[in-house]
Amino acid sequence: MDLRAYYQKMREVEREIAGEDTVVISVETPDGGKGGVATEVPKRLAAKMVVEGRAKLADGPTAKAFREKAAEAKRAADELAAANKLQVSLVSTNELQRLRGAASGKKGPSDSHGLV
Repeated sequence: MDLRAYYQKMREVEREIAGEDTVVISVETPDGGKGGVATEVPKRLAAKMVVEGRAKLADGPTAKAFREKAAEAKRAADELAAANKLQVSLVSTNELQRLRGAASGKKGPSDSHGLV
């Protein structure tokens, strides 16, 4: 393999890629690589995968659909994580009575110790 040609081709492919990250679609390879799997990778890795014949660059609509699906999966995971959080607060009995009184619109125990 001519290393000069390899790296020249990598630089050419890397120049074609806009932005820092890009979506690539894997290609089936003889060593067991599964074809058709979309992945977002850094520009340099995408160029390497394309030059080595392990992936091809995704077109605009495919990349957009992949990113939308990934964003929806992240939203769902964030919602699940938020739902699984358990928040516990410890309050004193006096604080609890004050909070209950405030919620019902009544005054809580006064600090004047019953003095008018």
